Amino acid sequence: MKRLFEHARDGGYDAVYTYYADKQHAAWRNWGSRFTNWCADRLIDKPRGLYLSSFRCLSAFVRERIVVSYEGPYPYVDGLVLQVTQNVGRLQVEHLPRIAGRSNYTLRRLLRLWLSMFLNFSVMPLRLATLFGMGFGVLGALAAVIVVAEAISENRPPQGWASLMVAVLVLAGVQLVLVGLIGEYLGRMFLAVNRKPQYLVREVFRRGPEGSEGGLDVERPAADTKAGGQPHRLPSQPES
Repeated sequence: MKRLFEHARDGGYDAVYTYYADKQHAAWRNWGSRFTNWCADRLIDKPRGLYLSSFRCLSAFVRERIVVSYEGPYPYVDGLVLQVTQNVGRLQVEHLPRIAGRSNYTLRRLLRLWLSMFLNFSVMPLRLATLFGMGFGVLGALAAVIVVAEAISENRPPQGWASLMVAVLVLAGVQLVLVGLIGEYLGRMFLAVNRKPQYLVREVFRRGPEGSEGGLDVERPAADTKAGGQPHRLPSQPES
């Protein structure tokens, strides 16, 4: 703990994650950890090469912003940390095998944790569905053109087949595109409900009074205030 704290303090980091030269977990845990980090590289704002370890050190600035910003039932600490800051450091430590007992992270809990990261802190799954819908919509339109071309050529298909296929392909393509657009709207609403920070204010520098020796006054806005960043909660109004 002392090394971790000193590394964060001396490097000026908001968060420091540890990583291991050699992990002493079971093979399936190591493979699952690599897969989770691979997904995190693509789904959340994680610096490439950063290992998301459960052994980490967070600054008071990050802690305060996390506590006041998220109220959902499925927290994912690493996702919340990376929403607040990208000033993250790494520290190598030795991973020793467990001396007694067994880990409380069962396969079920690890899967639940991965789903929290995959579903709660990224709109990438929805955007993939949008891209698939648009792609199949384009394919449906192209297939409809091919069917019409066959219908007016010498090799005519059975009567009614061309009109039926054109209707099915075009309507299916339009439906998939509309579902993709709805997914994009849902993703943006999801980010708003999760109160993902648009920006955060760490310090405000103000010019001191004329003739003062200090020059600049430093103010650190409180978390979840208008001065501290967006979004923020409006103060509750007293009941009349």
